[in-house]
Amino acid sequence: MGFKCGIVGLPNVGKSTLFNALTASKNAEAANFPFCTIDPNIGVVDVVDERLDQLTKLSNSKKKIYTNITFVDIAGLVKGASKGEGLGNKFLSHIREVDAIIHLVRCFESDKITHVNSKINPLDDLETIKTEIILSDLDIVQKKLEKGKKKLLEEKEVKILEEKLSQLNDGKEVVPNNKEEEKFLTTLGLLSIKPKIIVCNVDEESLAKGNSHTESVKKNYSEEKVVTICADIEDQIMSLDNDERETFMKEIGLNKTGLNQLIKEGYELLNLDTFFTSGPEESRAWTIEKNTPAPKAASVIHTDFEKNFIRAETVTCEDFVKYGSAEKCKENGKLRIEGKDYIVKDGDVLYFRVNP
Repeated sequence: MGFKCGIVGLPNVGKSTLFNALTASKNAEAANFPFCTIDPNIGVVDVVDERLDQLTKLSNSKKKIYTNITFVDIAGLVKGASKGEGLGNKFLSHIREVDAIIHLVRCFESDKITHVNSKINPLDDLETIKTEIILSDLDIVQKKLEKGKKKLLEEKEVKILEEKLSQLNDGKEVVPNNKEEEKFLTTLGLLSIKPKIIVCNVDEESLAKGNSHTESVKKNYSEEKVVTICADIEDQIMSLDNDERETFMKEIGLNKTGLNQLIKEGYELLNLDTFFTSGPEESRAWTIEKNTPAPKAASVIHTDFEKNFIRAETVTCEDFVKYGSAEKCKENGKLRIEGKDYIVKDGDVLYFRVNP
């Protein structure tokens, strides 16, 4: 399990350029006119992890398998999309299955690239995105509450939807009251309940310190995750080989690529951890939610592992690297035997014992 991230934004804010950079591809057409992206572009990216690189080397593994992140780039959004403007509401269906949404806003001036509203105002853009998502959710909830469909719902589900309808009518995003509500609402494909990361696309000069546009976004969205990147620079970086990339990043004073920033923020936002399995055949990274019990973590590898779970042999990645193998960790008292109640930690190297 990796995670899936949708990219939304108005036309000509750099969505396709960002997608191409993140996925190191040229799949998404980047052009200076609205709606050049009609069908969604989908790219799967390895989440490169130095810990897995070390484990692979130490175990002399034949294969190395990173976990991954999927990016979905959809058509530019305009005011009135939920009522059929631009490409209409159709594009929203492409991101109903994602785990989180990147709200990309343009925070750079350019005479060469037109803006759909003729002025650069990321706060207005974010409000447009929010409004269209709310209107789209409103449509879904209303349809679900229609007389015929209402009969198919449980009484408590009707009550939940009526409460959320009221929130949406007030221009508010849907906020689940508990995990049970969240699970039910997620099945409807509501977008406003999905976690989001606001990404400010800036020019090269503003990358290090930001500008007035990024400051206004951070000030007005202080409780949200806000990342500043330059999509053009990211595109240049990803077109270089590893050595050239490192040199170029040092020259422009960039410590971390936009992809690495988004992965870090995404994992934090979705409360995800990584554990590893490592042996001569393969070393592999696996993504799980934080506070996952060992049997549930085992089910990520194979569903039968959860019900047939006996125990987990566990070492930290740090100890594995320090001593060179699970066997050496055992000799030095660093390998632990954990049962069904064990909560897997980020960086654990696990070997699951299961009934055949």
